Amino acid sequence: MRIAIYGNDVKENYISIFDRLFCFFKTHNIDLIISKQVSLLLESEFDFDLSAYSCFINHFEADKPVDLILSIGGDGTFLSSVPFALSGNIPIAGINCGRLGFLADISDESLEQALLQIVNHEYDIEERTLLQIIEPENVFNEVNYALNEIAVHKLDNSSMIQIETYINDEFLANYWADGLIIGTPTGSTAYSLSVGGPIIMPDLDGLVITPIAPHNLTVRPIVVPDDALIELRINGRGQQFMVSFDHRSTSLDFSARIKIKKAPFRLPIVKLKGQSFYSTLRNKLMWGIDNRN
Repeated sequence: MRIAIYGNDVKENYISIFDRLFCFFKTHNIDLIISKQVSLLLESEFDFDLSAYSCFINHFEADKPVDLILSIGGDGTFLSSVPFALSGNIPIAGINCGRLGFLADISDESLEQALLQIVNHEYDIEERTLLQIIEPENVFNEVNYALNEIAVHKLDNSSMIQIETYINDEFLANYWADGLIIGTPTGSTAYSLSVGGPIIMPDLDGLVITPIAPHNLTVRPIVVPDDALIELRINGRGQQFMVSFDHRSTSLDFSARIKIKKAPFRLPIVKLKGQSFYSTLRNKLMWGIDNRN
């Protein structure tokens, strides 16, 4: 088995995780390939000796295939590992060194147990929906897809934008708001949730459209079929608005029309035995926990 170790940063509180990772994989004779950024930080700042391992930078150019990616960090790190996973249809598992951790859901306390399940192939693969912008083309070059959401935002802090929204060429609404989120079921527990959107089970075939601070309080989030073509026409003061894909963002002119649809491929994510979406919700959102009891 060959596992890729991916990360964006290495902090002091990550070190015990990496120590345990390398010890476990050495004991179980697992072949590792490490992202160059993580390797340099571990060697230069924390005196790790990683000379026995090969590294990768932008994509996997290895002599052997990679079976699984381990993302070390939070959900942001997990999202940034997606291009590497899609380059070879490689499943991702996330070790949570951040805060909430809906995607990176392997905790410090369950690390060895989770790793043992991984090396013994005691896990399932969930296929998660991705979104892409089909017009204008190549907004984010070759990484033109999102796991959580695509969102449009105002750039002028003092005024709202107008977002004319169409579903399969049929007019839906003209949102006056700070922005609009088009979220996947995976993304329903991310940005959309923070502005009042519904939680959607990851295996449901739907997309949620959630306004950000709408001027009209009767405008509510709506779930549409995931095979819908969504078109956004944005107007407002100034010249440009911002469009974001998960953790990436750029500016576009108001003349641009955005067309969004489900990507023709899905992202494989590792689901360990004994895990469920309901238990994740209870644990992460602390449902049913009352310190008075």
